Amino acid sequence: MRKLAEEILKVKELAGAPSLAKLYAKALQPRGEGEILPDTEYVRPEIRIDPAHLAAYNRICGFRLGDELPPTYPHMSAFPLQMALMTEPEFPFPLLGMVHVANRITQHRPIGLGETCALRVRAENLRPHEKGTQFDMLSELSTKDGPVWTEVSTYLRRGEGAGPAARGGQPTAPAPTAIWRLPADIGRRYAEVSGDRNPIHLHPLTARLFGFSSAIAHGMWTKARALAAFEGRLGDSFTVDVRFKRPVPLPSTVAFTSWRTGDGWAFELWRARKPVPHLEGVIAAAKPPLRPGR
Repeated sequence: MRKLAEEILKVKELAGAPSLAKLYAKALQPRGEGEILPDTEYVRPEIRIDPAHLAAYNRICGFRLGDELPPTYPHMSAFPLQMALMTEPEFPFPLLGMVHVANRITQHRPIGLGETCALRVRAENLRPHEKGTQFDMLSELSTKDGPVWTEVSTYLRRGEGAGPAARGGQPTAPAPTAIWRLPADIGRRYAEVSGDRNPIHLHPLTARLFGFSSAIAHGMWTKARALAAFEGRLGDSFTVDVRFKRPVPLPSTVAFTSWRTGDGWAFELWRARKPVPHLEGVIAAAKPPLRPGR
């Protein structure tokens, strides 16, 4: 299976992480739009974790310090490769203006701080959406024994859609499990750790250039902060699937709610003073990964 995929995809191997600052500068350059995702896969054959960086990430997201990676941490390595692919000349959409609408992470087993892994990133599943066009960025972290972590990040390119969106009634906020007060600088602090210095997260003035009245929190920070609330209760193998509903303005006060389901958990993040949903997610037992040749 892996050999066949490599024969179809154009593999670009990288010795290190691309510079996100250079990629954001590249994203500002004018470009046209297309209709086909590139048949390119970015690969880093060796990923090693810096203990100091992991500790800084754990602190900003609310995880305990330890020698295993939080389930969202590998996204720190995957995101620069996603950016590199989405700023390639043959990529069909400009990076600026795309919206991260969903993220699904599967941890097949805990990943130790001292492990060396290979990382692969590619784009696929271009499809219509009622608000434009969607596609997935697929990332896979593996060892010699097979995949240990996978991620599907779904992005929306706004434009002419496939039809009207379904309209529901006024949502009702559930009773909160916890109330979190998010400071105005959480976007800048997470940007220092993640390298994701998108202007919409850094300051009200730069956020207003892109249509936001204030800076907004990184979606992957909100997912990580929610998962930190489950630390010690998830076991070794699970899937965490979230939908990003509305941006979280900074500063703000948000309400977090979680409840048990049949085989896991469900959770939501709401604006504390009115029924505005920010994030909804589920945690379920993970299916075993396919092995080569199966």
